[in-house]
Amino acid sequence: MGILTGIRVADFTRVVSGPFATMLLGDLGADVFKVERPVTGDDTRGWGPPFVGSESTYFFSVNRNKKSVVIDLQTPEGRAQARALSLSCDVVVENFRPGFMDRVGLGYDALRTIRPNIIYCSISGFGQTGPYRDRAAYDVPLQAMGGLMSITGEADGPPVKTGVALVDVIAAQYAFSGILAALFHRERTSEGQRIDVSLLGAELAALINVASAYLVAGEMPVRRGTAHASIVPYQVFAASDGYVMVGAANDKLFAAFCAEAGHPEWVEDPRFRLNVDRVRNRETLLPLVAEVVRTDTAANWVERLQRVGVAVAPVNDLAQAFADPQVVHSGQVVTVAHPSAGEIPLVGPAAIFSQTPAEVRLPPLLGQHTAEVLSALQTHRSDADSPQ
Repeated sequence: MGILTGIRVADFTRVVSGPFATMLLGDLGADVFKVERPVTGDDTRGWGPPFVGSESTYFFSVNRNKKSVVIDLQTPEGRAQARALSLSCDVVVENFRPGFMDRVGLGYDALRTIRPNIIYCSISGFGQTGPYRDRAAYDVPLQAMGGLMSITGEADGPPVKTGVALVDVIAAQYAFSGILAALFHRERTSEGQRIDVSLLGAELAALINVASAYLVAGEMPVRRGTAHASIVPYQVFAASDGYVMVGAANDKLFAAFCAEAGHPEWVEDPRFRLNVDRVRNRETLLPLVAEVVRTDTAANWVERLQRVGVAVAPVNDLAQAFADPQVVHSGQVVTVAHPSAGEIPLVGPAAIFSQTPAEVRLPPLLGQHTAEVLSALQTHRSDADSPQ
């Protein structure tokens, strides 16, 4: 029994933000019915290489624990099937442009008239209202527009995007937590509700300290590469054979770093004594630290600084990250059997539950469960129509 066992989710999402959110619901035991268009299915089924056989690894990343149901929303029959599926579910999640679901008879108002306790989550670029509601939106343009790209990259270089679709992932987490909160509210009150999540809103919420620095203190943040705006030293340095992240996050840790680096006099230097001093004099201190770090290997610095309690880490590639003993110990990489791709490893859920552990099941083939799901719906409707 998962935490959400018995909860049914009609999933009208594609690409990243919506599928990631519904995948998290599936991890906790919800029955997630992924509605896909005929022939091509979710856009990410074609996003590659890499492929395993004919299957996209991109699709695998956000679509485990679901059943694929092919329904053509452009036809009356398909819309009727989708409506029946939605009304049989506790939760509906969609990430079409605002207005599309209303036009095909699957909007919140149409469904709640029949099922008042339905929970309906819409994910879009800019929200269901406002001057930009009809704009198309993807992760990278939102990173540019919402300010994240302006603070990402080297100080003397151009703005850059994050290495993954981070705004999509953040929006998905807000949708996931919002749905859980709405389910809890429904448990207490029997009331459903609509949840409106936008990529722009999620990104602004994730700007945390840099947003606060701008709004409260009027400080315009700048790109700093791996450096931190408010802590020094707290960034990546080049070792003799690679790179290492060093984080002396307070005055005590800075003193520990200085002792290990062979420069205890830095602690008493009035330019570096307190963190606020080090931030003001970063252009003086950082070249000194960089010079010292270059004298030893990354592995040795990790060992030396861990021993004295300074936050430190190697800059790993993915092969190194997944081979790390802590990652191996976690068991988070789970192998599942896929009907066409064979045995595939997937990154499983990050939250660990002591009583109701999350589960990883295979991502579906396109339309793999269409007959099963629609047949069950027909049976359910026939039973409902029978005289009692």
